[in-house]
Amino acid sequence: MVVQNPTGTAGTRETRQVVQATQIGASLQVVCLLLPLLDLWVLGTVERHVQAAYPQWGPDNVSADRTAIVVALVAVSVLGLACWLVSMWVARRGRGVRATMTTLFILGTLTLLTVAGMGGGAYDQIVPLWLGLTSLVLPVLPGLAAVVAAWSGRSRAYSPSGK
Repeated sequence: MVVQNPTGTAGTRETRQVVQATQIGASLQVVCLLLPLLDLWVLGTVERHVQAAYPQWGPDNVSADRTAIVVALVAVSVLGLACWLVSMWVARRGRGVRATMTTLFILGTLTLLTVAGMGGGAYDQIVPLWLGLTSLVLPVLPGLAAVVAAWSGRSRAYSPSGK
């Protein structure tokens, strides 16, 4: 029996665990969204990373490449946040949870691995190592927890068809 609680989430243990994992994931995704901006405004590691890869570049080229890297990281984080919010909505709704959590986990992990490990031009990695690893690890852990919680449930509502 599934009982609705005041927050609108289904009352099963599995549902609560998935919703909690998605809430933590969304929160950590906001951190991932803010890290490149913090680096842009305060730390400057992306700028130093660009300068190290292209020492012959002038300040305008370095600034343009730094901004492009930061914008790309912010865009990926915004997309990730949208996926976390969709996951949360699906978990609260209680239908197709396994399929949604698994699909978004795989797509998110592949995207983050690509962003964290992609190289090009003079770059071994386009994104500085600390920023790439942080952006990879923070969302992957609650994502894995959400997938495990979704698949540990015995409810038929968690199957892709909801039957």
